[in-house]
Amino acid sequence: MTAFPIFTQLLYVVAIGFFIMSLREMSEVRTSRLGNYFGVAGMVVAISATLIAYQIHRIDLLLVGVVIGVVIGSPIALKVPMTAVPQRTAMSHAFGSLAVALVGTAEFYQRAPNVDPYTVIVLSAEMILGYLTFVGSCIAFCKLQGILPGKPLIYPRRTMVSLSSLGIAIALGIYLALFPSQEFVLPVMAAFALLFGFLLVIAIGGADMPTVIAILNSYAGLSAAALGFVLDNRVLIVAGALDGSSGLVLGLIMSKAMNRSFMNVLFGGVGAKQIVSEKATENGRTVSGYTVEDVATILDNARSVVIVPGYGLAVAQAQHVVKELSDILQSKGIDVKYGIHPVAGRMPGHMNVLLAEAQVPYDQLWEMDKINSLFPETDVVIVVGANDVTNPAAHTRPDSPLFGMPILNVDKAKTVVFIKRSMAPGFSGVDNELFYLPNTMMVFGDAKRVLADMVAAMSK
Repeated sequence: MTAFPIFTQLLYVVAIGFFIMSLREMSEVRTSRLGNYFGVAGMVVAISATLIAYQIHRIDLLLVGVVIGVVIGSPIALKVPMTAVPQRTAMSHAFGSLAVALVGTAEFYQRAPNVDPYTVIVLSAEMILGYLTFVGSCIAFCKLQGILPGKPLIYPRRTMVSLSSLGIAIALGIYLALFPSQEFVLPVMAAFALLFGFLLVIAIGGADMPTVIAILNSYAGLSAAALGFVLDNRVLIVAGALDGSSGLVLGLIMSKAMNRSFMNVLFGGVGAKQIVSEKATENGRTVSGYTVEDVATILDNARSVVIVPGYGLAVAQAQHVVKELSDILQSKGIDVKYGIHPVAGRMPGHMNVLLAEAQVPYDQLWEMDKINSLFPETDVVIVVGANDVTNPAAHTRPDSPLFGMPILNVDKAKTVVFIKRSMAPGFSGVDNELFYLPNTMMVFGDAKRVLADMVAAMSK
């Protein structure tokens, strides 16, 4: 330590205050940008305090690390499209947890064999969490990016196999605490932690990746907090605890929004099979496609319109076009709102971020609980790729993994315009009964192109 312990501790307190303010402001859409600024400020202060607190032996290695981070991080921050933010978030978790795990590994080898059991237990816990979060986040990234299939990998006794690998890793950590001189045990423990992270996430469907990312975020935070106890670094303890608790709360909120438990998300294998609507098979009902001109006629006679965005809007990068359509509708005296489901897209707030990028006013964004009561009075609902979160099977199909999940009750509106590329089900694998309802108008095609054609038709 340097000669400024009191000053550095004060800086740590300031950094912690910034982190707390960051979480507080990011809880609201209107203040989320300010929350990001608080988070950045907190990290700058925390890093500066750490550089002041400790004597730097190799400034050259420090500068090399900074340069590498800037060279890799800057293009990612500037070039990654909003549609890929979930993937980028997953990789941030991967890099952060790997860093924590590697620091813990180095700390053990530096102290071994003269290390007390308590320290080894804490280090083992943070390494297990760090390594499993690293590989789990990498698998989540690959699934979100389409490198790996979105369907869960289902095999006999998969839960027992994955939990056994975690149990072995924990047992090896305990053994290492009892016999710290057996240093060869550590890489074996790390290998089983990596295996558990792989087996855990590979068996989870793409629809549950947002919740998985939140849970992995919690693991990464807990890992960092544990390392903070070993290094006696208070800001790392508090920041890790904030990260871990916020990730856990977010995961709970998302699970509640889907009416499911953590255990069902982690081991349920949702999305492994496709469930076809009984209305399509037993009644032989077909779906008729409508033209943009048909929709324009309906919209011209509407007084109220609710736009429900989903991942299809994000994939097509249609947020700016939907804003154009909204402006045209409002210029005709039509009331326009946006209905936002808490788990629409690939992560919480995904739709809010996309629409904010297109300069959609915050007061037009309505959460599910508030907008649902308005659907019976709504003339037209335009659904842009929001599949599972609008599927009435959540109310009518007990055999569906969506059953009991709170959804946007768009089927209650007078007319539903559903923009979609095909009849394919959503990530859950459940056929959408909304397609077959008499008040639904299916418009097939790329969301951006269809919405642009609607803008042109409404502008005539």
